[in-house]
Amino acid sequence: MQCEDIMKKFIWLALCVGGIGGLAWLLSGLDQRWQQVFRASSDEQAVPFGVLGDSDSHAYHDDLTFSRWPGARGGELRQRTWQWTEVLARLRPNQLDPGPWGTWGTRFRHLSGWRDALGLDGRFPAKQDYLFNQAYSGAVCANLNEPPEDQTRRLLTLMAREPTRWRNGVVVIRMGTNDFGKERTLDALSRNPVDPDAMALIDACLSHVSRSVQRLHAAQPGLRIVLVGIFNNAEWALFQGLWQSPQAMASIRQGLARYDDGLRALAEQNPRLAFFDDQAWFAARWGTRGETGIPDYRPVRFGARFEVSNTGGDEPRHATLKDGHAGTVWNALWAQSMVGLLNARFGMSVPALTTDELVRFADPDGRFGMQ
Repeated sequence: MQCEDIMKKFIWLALCVGGIGGLAWLLSGLDQRWQQVFRASSDEQAVPFGVLGDSDSHAYHDDLTFSRWPGARGGELRQRTWQWTEVLARLRPNQLDPGPWGTWGTRFRHLSGWRDALGLDGRFPAKQDYLFNQAYSGAVCANLNEPPEDQTRRLLTLMAREPTRWRNGVVVIRMGTNDFGKERTLDALSRNPVDPDAMALIDACLSHVSRSVQRLHAAQPGLRIVLVGIFNNAEWALFQGLWQSPQAMASIRQGLARYDDGLRALAEQNPRLAFFDDQAWFAARWGTRGETGIPDYRPVRFGARFEVSNTGGDEPRHATLKDGHAGTVWNALWAQSMVGLLNARFGMSVPALTTDELVRFADPDGRFGMQ
């Protein structure tokens, strides 16, 4: 009887192992075929383009995530509202390849490791996006390196599948808002530009970015990496009623400069790194609160069609959406500047995004143009 029990357990174990192996084989095949179906979205000669970050880089057309939130990412206008990554993917697919569009990863944290073990995309949380875009809403700097999110490792896994293509690939790291760009931290900085808690958050974020860069370059020394500075959310439409004094604004800028200065120092050490000054970029277009701390922004003339003000709303004439994220015009102009930086810093030859081209993309039927 004991021998029979042992035999039954052995058969059960063999069936389980066989079942898991068969499931792994089936899922692996489905995952590969899924990627091949969407591979035609870009030119094989295009430079692979990866992104590490948070909601500032998460595709707006992610139905898996945003269809559950009716007001998110453009609300009723979401299908014609675009993230900067989507602008590049749509307008420069033959030069910059963000990977195939699809649904990647798992909604269940405990399944992340299992999917990784099976050779599938185990990213957590799951989302619908371009394959090489690891950014997701709510991410913090620690998620660049710590499991199960570990955005850097997940991108490295994808890079290892096509190491030759990635030798001269491009990665954008845009992170920090969820760590020290929110109201609580900005308020602390407005009273003390070297607030110890804020400085600790900034230093931790710099450490994670630096570690991510080291890991990426250890695998691909020729990889070109763009480090995006922190945007000053005191300029954000939702926060314009706060910190309306010269002292408060100057203090916030001084505190945030610690992060940007750290990224600049990293970029200066290696010609394969570039720094994107997000605060200077915004100021050159909409302006700043100036010396008084009182909002005094100018509108951006977007071609001959309409002006875009630093206000919130889902129509493209607003800089930000109702949910607070960058609007289509902001993202289009940001993508335009990113192309300019890639060409200037790394000698790439991506055709410039013209304003007329972006206007047609943002408002193809003239629905929101000036009458």
